[in-house]
Amino acid sequence: MIDGAMHTRAALATETARADGAPLTAGRRFRDASQAAAAARDFEAFFLGQMLQPMFSGLSTAPPFGGGHAEQVWRSLMVDEYGKMMAASGRTGIADAVMRTMLSQQEV
Repeated sequence: MIDGAMHTRAALATETARADGAPLTAGRRFRDASQAAAAARDFEAFFLGQMLQPMFSGLSTAPPFGGGHAEQVWRSLMVDEYGKMMAASGRTGIADAVMRTMLSQQEV
């Protein structure tokens, strides 16, 4: 699970790139609120995906239609997509709180 989390963090870092291709890194200021909103939404999707992973890790599947390494890979991708869909709904409020915090830290 740690390798998956590190891979997801790396993917998240590349997905939260500025329009000119430069990655958003700690200490860099956002030019506008839309960049902060996108980064906060990506963080929320990642966070929700990580919270959902344990729910699906204990599921067992019986052959001939389930199991194996491929199912583990696809299941992790599916759970990540669940996190993205939950974040896109905007109902949890995590992205809003993260965005407010990022923008307030930038003003200091």
